[in-house]
Amino acid sequence: MRVSRAQAEENRNHVIDVASRLFREHGFDGIGLKDLMTAAGLTQGAFYKQFASKDDLIAQASAKAIEAAALRWARATAAKPKDPLSAIAAFYLSDGHRNARMEGCPFVALGADAARQGPDVKAVFEDGIKRSIEMLSGLIAKSGGTGKATRRAMAVLSTMVGAVTLARAINDEKMASQILQAAAENVLSTISKPGMGR
Repeated sequence: MRVSRAQAEENRNHVIDVASRLFREHGFDGIGLKDLMTAAGLTQGAFYKQFASKDDLIAQASAKAIEAAALRWARATAAKPKDPLSAIAAFYLSDGHRNARMEGCPFVALGADAARQGPDVKAVFEDGIKRSIEMLSGLIAKSGGTGKATRRAMAVLSTMVGAVTLARAINDEKMASQILQAAAENVLSTISKPGMGR
């Protein structure tokens, strides 16, 4: 049975969405095309009608995951407009985010995998990281922080990504929570510390 163009586009978007979640849970190499397409409710043959290669899907799924993460940041800041930086830190450095592997930050879940990918996937991550730094930099500048806002934003993003990565890597729940709390304290003190980033 022939699939309409609209249905084909819907299927394609669905595969990208499923892949963005499954890649965050299993890594780029942790799930094969057959299992991925089965999870999307489609056949493996349908994959080749929609994507040039698995690398093509990886790039598109990564962009989707980064876009979803940016929306979560926007929701967090909208919920606490008077203190958006602490809202981001509270959301990002939470046990809930640590446990949300399929829905969590792609920089945490896939950063090491992205480093082993080709230039197309790296370009997607680079763009997402730059946009995250720009957002944080703007919020830091608005908060009246002194020093170079961009360098502070780089430090904040690095601290948050590193903390969630470490918290996910261990079995000790108490220690994992302590890592997240310590990172949150560090992030908030970095933002208010005079001269940081000079």
